[in-house]
Amino acid sequence: MTGNAGLRSWLIWLTAATVYLLAVFHRTSFGVAGLEAANRFHVGAAALGTFTVLQVGVYTAMQIPTGVLVDRYGPRKILTAALLFLGAGQILMAVAHSYALGLLARGVLGLGDALTFVSVLRLIAAHFPGRQYAVVTSFTTFIGFLGNLAATVPLTLLLAGPGWTPTFLVAGLVTAVYAAVVSTRVKDNPAGLEAEAPRVSGRELARRVLAAWRVPATRLGFWVHFSTMFAPNVLTLLWGLPFLVQGEGVPAATASALLIVFVVGSLVGGPLVGGIISARPGWRMPMVGAYLGGASLVWAVLLTWPGRIPLTVLVPGFAFLALGVPVSMIGFALARDYNPLPRVGTATGVVNVGGFGATTIAALAIGVLLQLTGGQFRAALLSVVVVLAFGTFRMLVWWRRARAALFLAQARGEEVPVMIRRRPWDVPVPQAVAV
Repeated sequence: MTGNAGLRSWLIWLTAATVYLLAVFHRTSFGVAGLEAANRFHVGAAALGTFTVLQVGVYTAMQIPTGVLVDRYGPRKILTAALLFLGAGQILMAVAHSYALGLLARGVLGLGDALTFVSVLRLIAAHFPGRQYAVVTSFTTFIGFLGNLAATVPLTLLLAGPGWTPTFLVAGLVTAVYAAVVSTRVKDNPAGLEAEAPRVSGRELARRVLAAWRVPATRLGFWVHFSTMFAPNVLTLLWGLPFLVQGEGVPAATASALLIVFVVGSLVGGPLVGGIISARPGWRMPMVGAYLGGASLVWAVLLTWPGRIPLTVLVPGFAFLALGVPVSMIGFALARDYNPLPRVGTATGVVNVGGFGATTIAALAIGVLLQLTGGQFRAALLSVVVVLAFGTFRMLVWWRRARAALFLAQARGEEVPVMIRRRPWDVPVPQAVAV
């Protein structure tokens, strides 16, 4: 698509981005409801962690199927289904009193959440030119974090006021009703380009997934997403509030307010990162490297600080970690740039598996280590450092291979999204296609 997007495309995007806002609200609601859930369902730390592990696990497992479904049926239908699943899951959570029913509710929520973001990104790819993709994606994350913001102090006040059942029941009903708006207002493609995707066999779908995975830039996007967004996710989805309240002795109200730092950091960082990488695509990977280096330093400070960590350290530390979510959007830009449009949904789903797969691993590891160490949060959070180190290593491997593939394309005279110069650390071109 060339030129600038029209008003119709912007309105379609806003309608779809609101679905993402609702999905993020439901996803992060356990961040402040976790302690109340522990009392409601009479469970400990490991069992409480299972709620998030199940939800994020379902989300992760569904990312590649979601990409395939979006490419096949179009984002409008998938977003409509997402809203119905999200609404049903939250209504079920509102009336749940048993641990098993609560787990089922979070699983249904995870399924609805899984169908959302890839669908919105596929709409952006269809309605906006490539040079606007990163900016509009950053606006999408901005809107999503408004849902995260609503799931902090406002949700805490609602849970303390009207209570668990009315709060989650209304949230579920509003979400389900919004499905009618999406079904009638969202169009999969710009005017005049509406077309039903041809039916393809299961073998062809598998071939598309494999083709997306074999693109070095897709693999690089996977590891960028894996490394950058899991740590803020783990803290906002589940373990941030317990860490602050039980591990650092911070009052619950103050801890809830501290989680807003993640929201504000992402709200500010999203458009900033999107604007920079749209204007200067060559800065994408240096920004990833700078973030990962800074995040390693932040975790070193937080986990080795003598005694209780003061707010003057927690606030800037959390603010920097929050930038991981905007920086992780670089992974989607890589998938969009190096895959043909009919395969962008599938490639985006592949990339999205990265960060949420890492979130699942880290959240589960923290819960298990808390049980083994008798609630020692700093020891448990060392698992975050291990996942961060592993993801950074794999990202560096595929960064070099993706650069080599780009050199090969340039040598063939192909048009490439970003022109780069060879550096001393670059690998020989034939290794670019190693799998």
